[in-house]
Amino acid sequence: MPFKEFTLDDIAKHNKEGDLWIVIDSKVYDLSRFADLHPGGAGVLYTDSVAGKDATQVFFGLHRLEVLQRPQYARLQIGAIRGQTENIKPLGPGELSLVPYAEPTWLTPGYFSPYYSDNHRKFHKAMRAFLMEFVQPEAVRCEENGKKISQEVVDKLSEINFLAMRLGPGKHLKGLTLMGGIVKPEEYDYFHELILNTEIARFGTRAFVDGLLNGGVIALPPIINFGTPEQRAKFVPDILAGKKYISLAISEAFAGSDVNGAQTVAVRDGDEWVVTGTKKWITNGTFSDYFTTLCKTDAGFVVLLVERSDAVSTKPVKTSYSSTAGTAFVTFDKARVPVANTLGQVGKGISIIFSNFNHERWMVTASSLGAQRLVVEECLKWTNQRIAFGKPLHAQAVIRAKLAAMIARVEASQAWVENITHQMNNMSYDEQSDKLAGPIGLLKQFVSKAGRETAQDATQIFGGRGITVTGMGKIVENYHRTSPFDAILAGAEDVLGDLGVRQAIKRMPKNARL
Repeated sequence: MPFKEFTLDDIAKHNKEGDLWIVIDSKVYDLSRFADLHPGGAGVLYTDSVAGKDATQVFFGLHRLEVLQRPQYARLQIGAIRGQTENIKPLGPGELSLVPYAEPTWLTPGYFSPYYSDNHRKFHKAMRAFLMEFVQPEAVRCEENGKKISQEVVDKLSEINFLAMRLGPGKHLKGLTLMGGIVKPEEYDYFHELILNTEIARFGTRAFVDGLLNGGVIALPPIINFGTPEQRAKFVPDILAGKKYISLAISEAFAGSDVNGAQTVAVRDGDEWVVTGTKKWITNGTFSDYFTTLCKTDAGFVVLLVERSDAVSTKPVKTSYSSTAGTAFVTFDKARVPVANTLGQVGKGISIIFSNFNHERWMVTASSLGAQRLVVEECLKWTNQRIAFGKPLHAQAVIRAKLAAMIARVEASQAWVENITHQMNNMSYDEQSDKLAGPIGLLKQFVSKAGRETAQDATQIFGGRGITVTGMGKIVENYHRTSPFDAILAGAEDVLGDLGVRQAIKRMPKNARL
């Protein structure tokens, strides 16, 4: 049933207590009964710039568009203004933002890239549509309530083989239908995965990004790359299908970036290992069924696949982001692990873990890039609609300078990420391990530092709203509070920068002179 049409003169007659109409973006709302329920108080609605007026500018100075889309507020609409059309609309599933720099260059009309094919574009559109429809509502809920991602959404993700795609190209994709068949397993490459990793960061829900089966992304590769055929057949299918969950258990209170300092011990007892020790800050640990665990033995380090049991307990670690990530403190109390669950050779545990770091660090960097671009978009929108001193906020030179720095950082990060991704596409796993550890370390350091600088600038631009968990600045607040995770997870950024320089020094020609 179409809405009734009114004129602005009609609206002006309803401007007092008990009879209050306003216009927002051509739509007419009757707030007569709602006024006393308004979270900001009824007085705000009776001001001369709101009551009986077109309050579009005032509304969007205080609220996000999503407020009007909530059922309890949408039902307050009683009509529309004759001759006017709605101008402010949310993006539909799969649509691109028209805000400058909100999308990377390769998605911007009129621009080009040597890295992406038509298949990448089809994959991107389908992935964004899928995530907006099925994952974004869950992301917002879980980020707020701290609960684990629901099995219903995990099952939906499994239908497109989401976790398998997050592991990048490889033999684990053989025989799977990816994204409804849009891309064949043999065609899937690291740019497809880059698209996926940047898209999941577009909701402004940093902890949920890690809760989105990140444990599997970082804990499955040791099984796939170093496990026996029997181990892969036993464990991998159920984890990829979302029936079982897994975490990577390396970090301890004793050892973070210093992996060699791990104190968890595995002692051989016949056909079993007896594992004793603790792990801390383990992503997805609170709900994992398996733990890919680094242990110390008399013969050096070993990686074991430890199954949850009465001897394996977990408890949440409260951090500065939402508990939806499942961050855990894990205790192994003489846990018995079959020797058949040994991944690779005893004494080679450190090399197994180190070979796993490149992809993990690249993945964290890609998601950070996606989040930073979202923050840039938020700031460009806000400075366009926020009126201060009688002008849009971007009329201030100091604001434009901050925007310029933010844009420069995200575009530089994008270029470097794409360059490294191109190298990954053209190198074997062994070549990546040999050549890219240093460059990826430097890349992660650069992008994570850029992110914190952007978070600081964005908070200044949003002011008080940038430190408020809800409302206009909620995405900026979330990013400002959680951006340090990108600097710490998968290796502290200063350690990684040093790794990059040390690798460069090692490869210096001995006769290099000025």
